[in-house]
Amino acid sequence: MQKGKIKQMVAVSMLSTIAYVLMMLDFPFPGLPPFLKIDFSEVPALLAAIIFGPAAGVMVEAIKNVLHYGIVGSFTGVPVGQLANFVAGILFILPVSYLFRKKNSVKRLSAGLILGTILMTFMMGLLNYLIILPAYTWFLGADPMSSQMMLDLILKGITPFNLIKGTIITLLFVALYNRMQPWVMKQIAQQA
Repeated sequence: MQKGKIKQMVAVSMLSTIAYVLMMLDFPFPGLPPFLKIDFSEVPALLAAIIFGPAAGVMVEAIKNVLHYGIVGSFTGVPVGQLANFVAGILFILPVSYLFRKKNSVKRLSAGLILGTILMTFMMGLLNYLIILPAYTWFLGADPMSSQMMLDLILKGITPFNLIKGTIITLLFVALYNRMQPWVMKQIAQQA
C-alpha cells in the first residue's frame, strides 16, 4: 500500500514538471487575441487523472500553475492567469476522468474529452465575464471593461480559443492514448 502511494506521488511530481515545461511552450493561435496562448500542459494532467484518479489530475494542474507563478510570475502581480488556467484545466480533465474510470474504453475517453471541451468552453466564458476579466482590469488599475466589450472579447476570442484548445488536446490525447493504451491499462490495474 505504501509503495503504491509513493509511486503515485513520484508520478504526479514528474507529470507536473512535464506539464510546467509544456505550459512554457505556449503559442498564440492566428486570428485570436495574442494573450490567449495554446499549450499542451493538460496532457500530463489527463494522464494522471485517468491512471490515478481525478485528485491526481487536479494536483498536476495545481503544481503546474504554482510553479508557473513562482518562476514566471504574473504581469498583474497576482496569479489571475494561473488561477484561470487551473480552473480551465480542472473543468477539462474532471469529466474525462469520471467517464473513463467508470468504464475504460476509447469511446468513454472520447466522450469525456468532448464533454470536457464543452464544459471548459462554457464555464470559462461565464467565469471570464463574472470574475476573471474584471479581476484583470482591477489588478492592472485599468478602467473597467463595459459589459459589451467583455461579451465581444468572450464571444470572439475566449470561446473560440477554448474550443480550439480543447479540440487540439482531444485529438492529441486520443492519438497518444491509442499508442499507450496497454501501458495505461497496466498502470490502472496496478492501482486497483
